[in-house]
Amino acid sequence: MAPGKTEDPTQSNAAPTDTLGLPHSSLPDGQWTPETVHVEEVRSKYLVAQHHPPTNAPPVLSTLPTRPTTNSASPLPYFHLLERLKTTKREGWRRFGIHHGESIGDHMYRMSIITLLCPPTLAARLDISKCTRMALVHDMAEALVGDITPVDGVSKGEKSRREAESMDFLCAGLLGRVHAGSGQAEGIRRLWQEYEDGETAESVFVHDVDKMELLLQMMEYERSRQGKLDLGEFAWVAKRIVLPEVQAWASELLGERKEFWGRLGKADGVGTEVESDAGQVESAGLSDERRRQQDEYYGNGHGHAESNGAAETSV
Repeated sequence: MAPGKTEDPTQSNAAPTDTLGLPHSSLPDGQWTPETVHVEEVRSKYLVAQHHPPTNAPPVLSTLPTRPTTNSASPLPYFHLLERLKTTKREGWRRFGIHHGESIGDHMYRMSIITLLCPPTLAARLDISKCTRMALVHDMAEALVGDITPVDGVSKGEKSRREAESMDFLCAGLLGRVHAGSGQAEGIRRLWQEYEDGETAESVFVHDVDKMELLLQMMEYERSRQGKLDLGEFAWVAKRIVLPEVQAWASELLGERKEFWGRLGKADGVGTEVESDAGQVESAGLSDERRRQQDEYYGNGHGHAESNGAAETSV
């Protein structure tokens, strides 16, 4: 997902503002690299300073306590950089005042466990081991590029380019000489690309699991705040789930959510969602622009962003 602030001392925990997209847009498409700037450094400086984002923000690699050593035969520089996935928060929730929520690593861990509980009817057609590994690496680039969300003003193509450059740095720059000839680094890079392309049966399933994990977290935040927080905006992603087996999970969860809000005397989280005749969730509370942003962002990779029907035929 995108619904990152990190817990490092160099990071701000200031709440996002309506102009959250500006920091992401401070570098034109095609100009971001791992040597330019991590989205969170720009975002936090912008929010603290309350002015337009700086054009000379320090590169992410130079802001780390210890810059990772490239072209090393040791995996330790890579292991240390992965810590950012444990401390970087998922950004989408912060717009709703959740500043100490799940990290990117939290999100990927539960996704990995979910893949292990794939319904047998679907698991028979998939390489579940690959799915689990894919879930573990699919957001790895966010250790450098940050958690870019649909409202941040970065196109899907530019987001993909930034993440690809980050993965090249991680897998070639940090892991290129680690266990040379083993193919391990190349395997990580291929898994990430397979998820990004969204054209294989395994990648379609993991994309669906990504959305399911988001829906679970949405419900858990609403429940933990006893109905004082409506996150119905995120329920819309259920519409983008492709596989019937995962759709069934999402339908059950949205039923739980409906009961939860009903007990509080509210309908579906203040009416932010309705169910169509086809059983898909439509978000009545989203503007056309926000709907477009989420539709582009939550499509299943490049291969399945346009049509759920087309995606179903490949599984």
